[in-house]
Amino acid sequence: MLSIYNSVTKQKEIFKPIQANKVSMYVCGITVYDYCHIGHARLMMAFDVINRYLRHCGYTVNYVRNITDIDDKIIKRAFENKESMQSLTARFIDALTEDMDALGILAPDVEPKATEYIPEMVDLIDTLIQKGFAYVGSTGDVYFDVMQFKPYGKLAHKDLDDLQSGARIAIEEAKKTPLDFVLWKLSKDNEPYWPSPWGNGRPGWHTECVVMSSKQLGQPFDIHGGGNDLKFPHHENEIAQAECAYEKPFVNYWMHVGFVEINKEKMSKSLNNFFTIRDVLRDWKSEIVRYFLLYSHYRSPVDYTIESLEGAQSALDRLYGALRGMDIPLGVIDNESAKNYESRFMAAMDDDFNTPVALSVLFDLARELNRSKAEGLDNAVALAQRLKKLASVLGLLTEDVENYFQQDAHSAMNAGEIEALIALRKAARSEKNWAKADEIRLQLAEKGVTIEDSGDDTTWRYQ
Repeated sequence: MLSIYNSVTKQKEIFKPIQANKVSMYVCGITVYDYCHIGHARLMMAFDVINRYLRHCGYTVNYVRNITDIDDKIIKRAFENKESMQSLTARFIDALTEDMDALGILAPDVEPKATEYIPEMVDLIDTLIQKGFAYVGSTGDVYFDVMQFKPYGKLAHKDLDDLQSGARIAIEEAKKTPLDFVLWKLSKDNEPYWPSPWGNGRPGWHTECVVMSSKQLGQPFDIHGGGNDLKFPHHENEIAQAECAYEKPFVNYWMHVGFVEINKEKMSKSLNNFFTIRDVLRDWKSEIVRYFLLYSHYRSPVDYTIESLEGAQSALDRLYGALRGMDIPLGVIDNESAKNYESRFMAAMDDDFNTPVALSVLFDLARELNRSKAEGLDNAVALAQRLKKLASVLGLLTEDVENYFQQDAHSAMNAGEIEALIALRKAARSEKNWAKADEIRLQLAEKGVTIEDSGDDTTWRYQ
């Protein structure tokens, strides 16, 4: 049975969807004012695999991932660029889609934009004011009154007194307490705005996800996800608004993804220590980046290094290498060995989506496949089929095997040139001109190409 680590209870719980065989899942997406970096990719990749696995298990998944297209950072960047907010966000929404496609990340079922739900956000804020959970400050902005929601802090595992004593002194005198957060912010000159009963302005960031998730999935829904940095205060503030306004539980399972780090420090734009997805993909194949991100459990931090990516490439080469030379028919051929690997893979994924253990199962399977190929055993095809099937659940081994080995944008030689040299080498070998054959092998090696002989056949790959 599938178990999921719930951030609220801080333990793994057996997953019980609200509706049988259906899963409703909402993930906080991207604020679109710049290109996505590898930290964003880690979040998206984690929930891509969760989405894939749930579907593999037979669930019908309604996966919602929002886009934040109104925010202080967006307004600031548009002003700096001397362009409209709409132009800026449209450009980076397109870039986001391109990056996700390049990484093989499946599109969500619904991808709502914050600006499409402003009237519903105004309604939510009005409801909170009417119920006594929000107030208009002296500056005209609307705030949520945290002290009125006694369970506040249950996701952060701190009570109100602890949070209050640890909060900084309120800079804004308009707020009753430092913990109170803005629901509606009045617009300044030359800023975008929408009408509301409290004046022209825009919603606070913490409000948009409450409205979009509830409108798309109802309340409660099954899974709400995001990065560890969103746990507090963003997700805490979502819970407060939703449960005060709708008077029912908001979410059943809260899931949070660990950071990508550089030198033990979170990768982020504010620290200027990030690598964009598109920059990384200029040097590394997308499946190598995927493997690198899945090699650590989604709740754990992962350190971004060139050595880690090189290790991911080497590991993926071994998995693809096990499939090399295999003619894999459609359908699934069952045998006990193949089924045993699938059971082990499923057990790993059922344990809070434990991709490191699932990958280790794939390597055990690949080792047996290599032995079976070498010994000419009949079960090699069944093992190859199962390896490809299980890897696809993680979004891996999706390329044609030879294409995987023979694509390298940075190689000094193209495929045609390599094939021509291999043909010359084959002729030299047929003439027993071993010196010439070795010379060509060395020439290829110096250009970063490895060749492998198997009988009369020669295959090659970039190093």
